[in-house]
Amino acid sequence: MPVTLSDDATEKALKSIRRYFVEQLDQEIGELPSRLLLEFVLEEIGPSIYNGAIAEAQVYLRERVADLDGACYMPEFEYWPRAASRRTSR
Repeated sequence: MPVTLSDDATEKALKSIRRYFVEQLDQEIGELPSRLLLEFVLEEIGPSIYNGAIAEAQVYLRERVADLDGACYMPEFEYWPRAASRRTSR
């Protein structure tokens, strides 16, 4: 599964890459080199970032599912015990 960006995110990433080169490396970089760099990063490094994010999401979801009984459990047939305790407290 390739890591992709929306058109808007791609344009923002390309501008960010060009700005980084100017501000950090004192070097202008054109549209094509910045696009090639972005494509390389998405193809080579993107899967590692994606896999890390998926692993974190799995841990988060496992924790939530493990607590599902505690968070969503409703005691059953509680009317009569509550009614009995109300009668004795009068």
